[in-house]
Amino acid sequence: MEVIENNQIKEKVYTETLDNGMKIIIIPKKNTKKKYIIWGTKFGSIDNHFIEPTTGKEIKVPDGVAHYLEHKMFEQENGVDSLYKLMSLGLDANAYTTNDHTAYLFGGTDNFYEGLDELMDYVQHPYFTDENVEKERGIIGQEIGRYDDEPGWKLYVNMMDLLYINNPVKLDIAGTVESISKITKETLYSCYNTFYHPSNMIMCISGDFVPESLVEEIKKRLLPREKIDKIKRIYPEKEDRINKKYKEENMDVNMPIFMIGYKDVAENENKMEKQVAVQIILNSLIGKSSKLYQEMYSEGLLMAPLEFDYEFSDEYAHTLISGQSENPEKINEKIANVINNKEISKEDFERNKKALYGEYVSIYDDVEDIGRMYLQDSIRGINTLDYTNVFNNITLEYVNRIKKEMFKDDMQAISIIRKK
Repeated sequence: MEVIENNQIKEKVYTETLDNGMKIIIIPKKNTKKKYIIWGTKFGSIDNHFIEPTTGKEIKVPDGVAHYLEHKMFEQENGVDSLYKLMSLGLDANAYTTNDHTAYLFGGTDNFYEGLDELMDYVQHPYFTDENVEKERGIIGQEIGRYDDEPGWKLYVNMMDLLYINNPVKLDIAGTVESISKITKETLYSCYNTFYHPSNMIMCISGDFVPESLVEEIKKRLLPREKIDKIKRIYPEKEDRINKKYKEENMDVNMPIFMIGYKDVAENENKMEKQVAVQIILNSLIGKSSKLYQEMYSEGLLMAPLEFDYEFSDEYAHTLISGQSENPEKINEKIANVINNKEISKEDFERNKKALYGEYVSIYDDVEDIGRMYLQDSIRGINTLDYTNVFNNITLEYVNRIKKEMFKDDMQAISIIRKK
C-alpha cells in the first residue's frame, strides 16, 4: 500500500492497486462519525463505441447505455432492490452517470460493513432479462421527458451541441426515447463485461478507518475475474472549431437564462493548472467582487452572481458561464469585452488564488465531498493532493497566457432559454 502525505494540508491518502487492477483510495478522517464510499467505473455516456476485449469485435451501442445500465444494476435475481436494502440499513445510497464515469455510493454513521456487503454484491452480480430491461424502458423514457422539460438541462445540452460537432459529449447522458428503444439485455451484458471489470474501476472511501484492515475487507468481497486486455475506446477525431455560435429556445421560465461557452482545443496542457487558472480568471473578471459584476448588477442586467466552471476529460474541455438576465446578449458582449481587453492584476490574482485554495482545503471537512473529489480526479488521471503544488507554483504570467489563448471569440458560443 502506498501512503501519500501532504504536510501542507495535513492529509494522508492510502492507495493500493489490487492484482485484478482495481484501484482503492482511502482518505482516513479520525474522529469522524460518518463514513462514505463511492465505487466508480470509467464508463460514461461518451463511451458508446469500443472494441469488446473478450471477442475483439468492434461494438457501437445506442446512446444512453451507461445510464440505462446504472438503473438496472440495483435489481437482483432474488427480487431485492439493492437501493432500498441500503436505505433500510439507514444509509444514504445513490448512483449517477456522467459523460466519463458511472458511480455507486452510500454514506452513513452505522452499518458500514453491512452496506459494503450489499454494494459489492449488487455491483458484481448484474441481472438482466428481456422482461426487466423492457420494464425499465418506460421508466427511463419518462425521465428523459422530465429532463427535456427542464430549462437548465436543456440550456446545457444545447451548449454542448453548439461547442461540439461529432464529439459524443454533446449527447444527452440518458439518450433519447428512440435510442433506448434499441437497448437489449445483450447490450447491457456486453457493456458490463467490458467496462465493469475491476481493472477499469476505482473505489474511494473516507471516514474513520484503519486503511490496511479496510483493504482486506474489500478483498474478501471481490469476486475473481479473468484478466482482459486494455479497453480500446473509439472516439471521433478531435475538433479544432465549434459547431455553431448561437441557439435559442422558448420554455417555461420567469426570466431568460443563458450559458456562454468557450471551447478549449489546446492539447498537452496540465489540466489541473488550467482548471485553477480558469477559476482565477473568471473570479477576477466576472466574479461577484469584480468591477464588471458590480456594474452589471447596478444596471439591473444581473440580479445574482454568475456561475462558471471548467469541465474537462481527455476527450473534451470547455468553460461554461451561466446566469439569468433579461438581456443575455448584452451580458455576453460585456463579458467578451472584459476578457479580451483586461489583464488579471497581481492583486486579483493573489486574492482569488487564496480564496480558491481555501475552498479546496474546506472540501476535506466532509467525507462525501472528499470521496467524490478523489473519484472524479482519479477518473481523469489526477492525483488530488497535487492541487497544493499547483497553488504553490501557478504564476500570474501563466494565468494571463491562458486567458489570451483559451478565451477566443471564434471558440465562443451562447445558449439562451427565453420565456414562452
